[in-house]
Amino acid sequence: MKNYKNVFIFDHPLIKHKISILRDKNTGMKEFRELIEEITTMMTYESTRDVELISVKVETPLEVTTQYKVPEESVAIVPILRAGLGMVNGVHKVFPTAKVGHIGMYRDEETLEPQEYYCKLPDGIENKTVFLVDPMLATGGSACDALDALKKRGCKKIKFMAIIGAPEGVSKVAEAHPDIPVYVSTLDRQLNENGYILPGLGDAGDRLFGTK
Repeated sequence: MKNYKNVFIFDHPLIKHKISILRDKNTGMKEFRELIEEITTMMTYESTRDVELISVKVETPLEVTTQYKVPEESVAIVPILRAGLGMVNGVHKVFPTAKVGHIGMYRDEETLEPQEYYCKLPDGIENKTVFLVDPMLATGGSACDALDALKKRGCKKIKFMAIIGAPEGVSKVAEAHPDIPVYVSTLDRQLNENGYILPGLGDAGDRLFGTK
């Protein structure tokens, strides 16, 4: 995969440690869900180095000082249903007051193309920094369509976060949306003939919610 200016692959030893447990087929649902949240929180810290700040006056026990804060309600989280729901709490640990929208996509099993079936977003989302989240970036179709949906609704500041990406999906999103920063904690080898990431971790939604 070629280098893209808008793609950021994390190389943090703690993330690598957690992903090795995440991949294990013997890791149970509770631990799997907790690991998704923990990795997402670490990714959120790393992806917000350019977050907007405002100056405020704070009175310490000794004096009044100028400090900096993230504006209230300046962040929104939009998971791609259903697996993206597993990442919401991880972002909320950093931005606890962020409002949450939802975009529902399903993959046609024959064409592997995404189909949108649901979209509900917070009021004023066009003025917020939006974290679009999905644990797996496979073909890139759902991510591209979700980004299109957000842009059509006026969103200008969007960050896309995936825990595991395939080169095919990362390249597709990077090229289709060069203005969107794409954060991936781990880049895997490839997609198989069914569009699943290898070595991957299986179906993230199934492992998060215990359903198929």
